[in-house]
Amino acid sequence: MPRTGGQILVEALRHHGVDRIYCVPGESYLPVLDALYDAPEIAVVSARHEGAAANMAEADGKLTGRPGVCFVTRGPGATHASVGVHTAFQDSTPMVLFIGQVARGARDREGFQEVDFRAMFAPLAKWSGEIDDTARIPEYVARAFRTAVSGRAGPVVLSLPEDMLSEAIETSGQPIPAAPAARAAPRSSDLRSLNELLRQSLRPLVIVGGTGWTREGTAALAEFARRNDLPVAASFRRQDLVDNRSDVYCGHLGLGVDPTLAERVKAADLIVAIGSRLGENTTNGYTLLAPPVPRQTLIHVHPDPDELGRVYQPRLAIASDLSEFALALPTVEIPRNEDRAAWLRDARRAYTRFATPPSISGDAVDLAAVLGWLSDNVAEDAIIASGAGNYTVWVHRYFRYRQPRTEMAPTSGSMGYGVPAGIAAKLRHPDREVVAFAGDGCFLMYPQEIGTAVQHNASLIIIVVNNGTYGTIRMHQERRYPGRVIATQLLNPDFVALARSYGAFAERVETTGHFPEAYRRARAARRPALLELCVDSEQLTPGFRVPRQ
Repeated sequence: MPRTGGQILVEALRHHGVDRIYCVPGESYLPVLDALYDAPEIAVVSARHEGAAANMAEADGKLTGRPGVCFVTRGPGATHASVGVHTAFQDSTPMVLFIGQVARGARDREGFQEVDFRAMFAPLAKWSGEIDDTARIPEYVARAFRTAVSGRAGPVVLSLPEDMLSEAIETSGQPIPAAPAARAAPRSSDLRSLNELLRQSLRPLVIVGGTGWTREGTAALAEFARRNDLPVAASFRRQDLVDNRSDVYCGHLGLGVDPTLAERVKAADLIVAIGSRLGENTTNGYTLLAPPVPRQTLIHVHPDPDELGRVYQPRLAIASDLSEFALALPTVEIPRNEDRAAWLRDARRAYTRFATPPSISGDAVDLAAVLGWLSDNVAEDAIIASGAGNYTVWVHRYFRYRQPRTEMAPTSGSMGYGVPAGIAAKLRHPDREVVAFAGDGCFLMYPQEIGTAVQHNASLIIIVVNNGTYGTIRMHQERRYPGRVIATQLLNPDFVALARSYGAFAERVETTGHFPEAYRRARAARRPALLELCVDSEQLTPGFRVPRQ
């Protein structure tokens, strides 16, 4: 019996284990939507904006380690969704974006909403292709899913001409089976070299990052660090890879870095970077480690050999799957050294001082105290999502992560990410506590997604940090051009009324003391909830307050 391209595509998705897609519906891929009607095992989450849908799919990829899937229409739909593709690329998240496209016979005429998506997404994706032949849909889908998870994970984009999706063909044979990605493992010579360099070091520092970790892998890494007195720092927005309560965890290399940790990186005689690309935020603008050959001896472990030596030339480069590397570490053990043990104790004490919320009184909400309370009162496996803005500095500094895949934050620094990511997290893990932080400017990128949360019963708690300004840019203006503030003030809606209009629970919190009970009420509401925190607009970060004029 002939089947349409849409039916063949949905069957291929089913065969690759897809159980949820995110989309904004479009006429250019109607045959796919029609085929999904007959595939109830694939949940279809219809968002209000393609950027939010793409962010949801990216977040789903972060949570599962499998490609998150998004469908959008051509032209405006694809350009809106490009923000999620960019995030997936910089965050090394597996994702597949499918885009409806003009009919094959209309190509290259600048047809309605036509874009050459292969060219447009070439610098943003691991691979961007277009399916011209209905019979080759299974082949393209198999390649897309394998590419998304292999080596350094990332996004793949496939465009789908609408007449190709409508075309019905006779098909024979079975769908191409889903196959696990190839994984590299460390060589025994790599482990011997690692052992020797660690033996020679008195001030080693492990920097952990990257994606694709398993729980077994992160546990093995933590045990290796504990057994050998190695301080571990998390790269930018990878704090959940090591339990922050562990005696080996010494802080976060990113925005708002602890100055003593930054100095510790500079003072280290050996850096073992596992998974991290050692990007701009992790290295404080490439200053903590100076490219191309840092002063510190560098061991760099990454699943993609093309990343090794791209920015920094390491003494020892190891191309390996991260968890495979960590699980091989029991063979590496160095003699105990009191100097090294003292180095670790100092690093841990410095982190504890830096991450302990100060006692601050005042009329507005104290974010440090809020984060400290949340750390002590949310579930062990609570998922914390955030987007971009100065409010995230408080989250990074004062929240203590306990388990892998509980920090949902874009290393791309994309505003608007937190709420869509939180919705995806709650849909993926409906029994877990999910909190999405957003600044007022960050939240206003996708406020309409409260409707998506209510419609799909995603009972997350959204915390809107309202200071009436684009805080990050305001901070930079005040530092570089004092008193010359322009374009950063925000005229905000009534966030509580907005959330309630969608059927969500909502409260406004104006003092620190009122937050715990408001949070408990939001949690007990068992529906999407929003708490608006009224914070001091002059306190732009934990370390910077606008000086009085």
